[in-house]
Amino acid sequence: MLPLSEGDQQTLLRLAREAIEQSVRKRPVPTTEPAGEALRQKCGAFVTLHKRGRLRGCIGLVEPVRPLYQTVRECAVSAALDDPRFEPVTPAELPLLQVEISVLSPLFDIAPEEIEIGKHGLLISDGFSRGLLLPQVATEWGWDKERFLEETCLKAGLAPDAWREGARIQAFTAQVFAEKSAPAKPSDHAA
Repeated sequence: MLPLSEGDQQTLLRLAREAIEQSVRKRPVPTTEPAGEALRQKCGAFVTLHKRGRLRGCIGLVEPVRPLYQTVRECAVSAALDDPRFEPVTPAELPLLQVEISVLSPLFDIAPEEIEIGKHGLLISDGFSRGLLLPQVATEWGWDKERFLEETCLKAGLAPDAWREGARIQAFTAQVFAEKSAPAKPSDHAA
């Protein structure tokens, strides 16, 4: 996928915000299709929610099975309501959330020595076990390649050295963008 324009990024952030606000308030999520060919391409994406700088939810689809705008809407709702690590977002939290979107490239096999911290995200799999970490995770935690591989294995429920023992290592890149800050007040249509 080509890099998204600033306008496309802002459209996706708006769609994600609207979907979160409507679903948290138990209202129908808008289904309108945005303009722009790039947003209708099938593409994997993750939506990450932060509250006061801390992770509050993160859900995504790796495979490009739906148009990007639909993937973002669905993942935004799931990040707010269905991330098993957190209680569902409440209406009172909405003004405190910051939305971040990671639009994924297709997966490709990669050798451990080819991994570039900050550029590549990882998917490690063995049998039915799969673990994924976005490119920005290794940078945020200050991990080197080996630690990134180990943490991705742990996320999959595998031994930390499974990447050395035959687990499949795949990588992807991501275009990552976020709201500049959490909104100061709920949006006009979210009351």
